[in-house]
Amino acid sequence: MRDAAQTLLWLRGGFPRSYLAASDEDSVAWRMQAISSHVEVDLPQFGVNVAAPAMLRFWRMVAHVHGQVWSAADPARSLGVSEPTVRRYLDTLTQTLMVRQLQPWHENLGKRQVKAPKVYFRDSGLLHALMDTGTLPALLAHPRCGASWEGFALEQVLRLARPDAAYFWATHQGAELDLLMLKGRQRVGVEFKRADAPQVTRSMRIAISDLRLDALYVVYPGERRFSLPGGIEAVPLWSLLARSSGQHI
Repeated sequence: MRDAAQTLLWLRGGFPRSYLAASDEDSVAWRMQAISSHVEVDLPQFGVNVAAPAMLRFWRMVAHVHGQVWSAADPARSLGVSEPTVRRYLDTLTQTLMVRQLQPWHENLGKRQVKAPKVYFRDSGLLHALMDTGTLPALLAHPRCGASWEGFALEQVLRLARPDAAYFWATHQGAELDLLMLKGRQRVGVEFKRADAPQVTRSMRIAISDLRLDALYVVYPGERRFSLPGGIEAVPLWSLLARSSGQHI
């Protein structure tokens, strides 16, 4: 991750006043004010009439499950509301483009497959503000750093690829695919690996076979593009971000 501008985009997110702030402290302050404004002003217009401290707690709960399969049980219990109410909160954050619910893909495979969505913050800067990781060293030391990078990379790939539809896939036996993109009749899989030298995994091989993928890419924070066994290709995220245009990985 040698490109400072692209690393800053991951840390601070894509809102101009956050990204262009004079310091990390100023950037975090702007993001926290933006979150407060969304909670206090915007969300009530969508019928979410919840005390601001409680909704901010909910946002922080979502931040801590970023990149994971969603379950309403724990947030509902913590906030003292019903699970349908918590799901409504999440749906509202999705409608206001704060959160992405990546839906699961189902195949008739004779395998038990995950049926709940994964949850991602669409702007990594807002996520980091709620995670209290306002500087790059703090982010890199955080246990959810990998999940943060996965969500950031996922958003960039979707922005570039513009698929007709996008899903994740996972079975209860442990096989999974971070991103399945459908474009016409093509099925393209993407795995996100925050590693210098990503390797082919058993899960990747299962996904290629079970989902009948036309291509599988491993997006990683390296510097060169190279081939992996089984027709899989490793692609540096930063080279994708450096492209001025294009719709294909």
